[in-house]
Amino acid sequence: MRVTCALAMIVLLSGPAFAQDDNHMQQAGEAAKDKTPEEIRSEKEAKRAYERSLGNIPDKGATDPWGAVLNNDALKAAVPSAPAQPRLAN
Repeated sequence: MRVTCALAMIVLLSGPAFAQDDNHMQQAGEAAKDKTPEEIRSEKEAKRAYERSLGNIPDKGATDPWGAVLNNDALKAAVPSAPAQPRLAN
């Protein structure tokens, strides 16, 4: 049982240690790798598809989610005015 737990600890700790290995990462100041023509073409195609999808969104204008709550006309219509009561003399 102890051997299994020790082996599991070693395996679990090796993951973050491998992630710190920077051989597979681009270093600061290092030139970026040249893109293949296939990558360039796919990026342009994705950009065009994104621009087309933005054109499909209708313009609704400005929206005010609190408009019905803060509208003074709606408040006046919802709350009836109280009748004037005569003042009582002391």
